[in-house]
Amino acid sequence: MRDDIASIYLDNNATTALDPEVLEAMMPFLTACYGNPASRSHAFGWAAADAVKVARQSIANAINADRPTDIVFTSGATESVNLALSGLDALRGASKRHVITSMIEHKAVLDTCARLTDRGVPVTCLRPGQDGVVTPESVRHAIRDDTRLVSIMAANNETGALQPTEEIGAICRDHGVVFHTDATQALGKTALDVKRMGIGMAAFSAHKIHGPKGVGALYVDSTNPRAALSPLIVGGGHERGLRSGTLNVPGIVGFARAVELAVKRRHAESARVGRLRGTLRDYLVANVPDIAINGHPTACLPGTLNISFAGVDAASLLLELPDIALSSGSACTSALHSPSHVLLAMGASASRIQSSVRIGIGRFNNEEEIGYVGRRLAEAVALLRAMAPAVPDAPSVRHGT
Repeated sequence: MRDDIASIYLDNNATTALDPEVLEAMMPFLTACYGNPASRSHAFGWAAADAVKVARQSIANAINADRPTDIVFTSGATESVNLALSGLDALRGASKRHVITSMIEHKAVLDTCARLTDRGVPVTCLRPGQDGVVTPESVRHAIRDDTRLVSIMAANNETGALQPTEEIGAICRDHGVVFHTDATQALGKTALDVKRMGIGMAAFSAHKIHGPKGVGALYVDSTNPRAALSPLIVGGGHERGLRSGTLNVPGIVGFARAVELAVKRRHAESARVGRLRGTLRDYLVANVPDIAINGHPTACLPGTLNISFAGVDAASLLLELPDIALSSGSACTSALHSPSHVLLAMGASASRIQSSVRIGIGRFNNEEEIGYVGRRLAEAVALLRAMAPAVPDAPSVRHGT
């Protein structure tokens, strides 16, 4: 490992290490089984097509989708979101129907909604509570006669806050509105049942659950005529005509294996990762004064901890910890050097946002690492505060207030 590569990885919301079992499943399709699944005249193509069919069924089973063909493979969740929102027939042409989303969505949703606005589609952006949760009541009150789509994420990528997906889905069902959810962070970490939750479309990405990068999927309920889509990418009619292009067979096989492992291990892994999160949180609360936990204290992803250290610049804090991979926000937002729009929407002050760090604990982290990270964070915060003392943003705030 090079000196400039972190030795402890705690940025699992951004991406995850490829599980060895996933790589093992992919290897035959990276070597001997290299056929194109659209080649229907020989064994190489048949083997590839069979592998894709099995993978599609496996992912459909994991989310309780009735039809495996409702799984449309894409390059990742960002493309899936774009297809769901920009491709929805009810929002295209002269109809200009209404859309509801939230201020804490991933930029893939927010930027696509901005394009819809440019096309003349009215978009209502709901503000969450201080705990980072969008209430079902706010969705209900925002629905209009011309509302055709609600897009609320299942779990937030910065705070880990779980959204009331099932309740929102029920509201959408009652009003005849398509419910789309960005389930990228939720898949394999929380229970996800598209039928019970009233989900019409859902976006996924493999690399958030120890699968390969560059592959994802969009679930589309083909029994719901209101969820009819037009393709954004044409040229061959692949994926029921919704996403043309040669299928990434190794990626799809790896994606399916990652989903299988995540679902199989979900309860045990969530409990273990949740304990690690609790250990780190409790240590920091006990040993570092003037900190605040951002997001819901209990309704959250087991491995996500977003914490503000009053009087400390997060970028400086990360520089003091070169051997630990942490984040000062989502990977996409960090790439733009922008302050967290999620914390801003939750009502956090500029200084609190600037002092916030996201910790993403995952499958391959252990107690020894968590203990070390807690001590290093406490030492680094004390050092930075001693170098540049500042008035705390808020007195010993703990959870989402």
